[in-house]
This record gives sequence, C-alpha cells and structure tokens, in this order.
Amino acid sequence: MDENITILRYMKLDDFAFVRRLLPRMSLGIFEKMEKGNFGYIVEEKGVKKGILLFTILWEKIPFIQHLIIDEKERNKGLGTRALKEFEEKMRKQNFKIVMLSTQVDEKAQFLYRKLGYIDNGVFFLENSPFDQPAELFLKKML
Repeated sequence: MDENITILRYMKLDDFAFVRRLLPRMSLGIFEKMEKGNFGYIVEEKGVKKGILLFTILWEKIPFIQHLIIDEKERNKGLGTRALKEFEEKMRKQNFKIVMLSTQVDEKAQFLYRKLGYIDNGVFFLENSPFDQPAELFLKKML
C-alpha cells in the first residue's frame, strides 16, 4: 500500500447514501451543509469508498474531527491511520496548530488516537440527558 496516495476527497452530494450507511442519523440537511462548506471527506482507495471523516472548525482556530468511520469490512488495514495523517497535513498546510477529536470511553478508537500522538484532554458526561451514553473522551494533538 503506497502511503503517499491521497485517500481523502471532499464529499459530494451523490455520497449521501454512503455516508448515511455509515452514520444512519445523518440528515440530508446537515449533510448538504457539510458538503457545501467542505467539512467532510470520503476515505477512498483506488476509487472505492471505504470511510468518512467529518469535521468542523471550533472558534475559527481548532479543527475538530466529529467522525472518522471506516467501513467495518475495511478496518485494521491502516486506512484510519492514513486518513488521520492526511487530514493533519491538510490542516497544517492551512496553518492550524492543533487538531481535536473525541470518542466514547468504551470505544477502541482511543488507543489508535493515542498511538498517533493524541493526548487526553478531558471528559464530557451526558448522563441524565436525552443523549445518555458513556462518557465522551476528548483528545488533542499539536501539529
């Protein structure tokens, strides 16, 4: 696998069904806003869609990855790592100094993020709310 091949491309409107398959709660309205603002990438290899990376910019200065989802049958092949590294490089070229992301404390993704240099940066609890779930772990990486 060539590490230098670009695997992120901006989402297009015809990617909605794929994104919705990986993230069923995604509405068409939110998808269209992300697509128009270039806040979403398709993780693609040799023209085949394999995942998504969705993000926003906090306070006009911190890229925050909302979702990095690799299709289940494509996991453990290095795509998530390559997508993160490529995203970080894109943000570095735009003069951002830090990237943040989050994951639930019961998800394995946190171990990949730490392996790639992300450090814990706090926890957010949603118990007793309409979004009751395990704690959300925030991580950051200086670029």
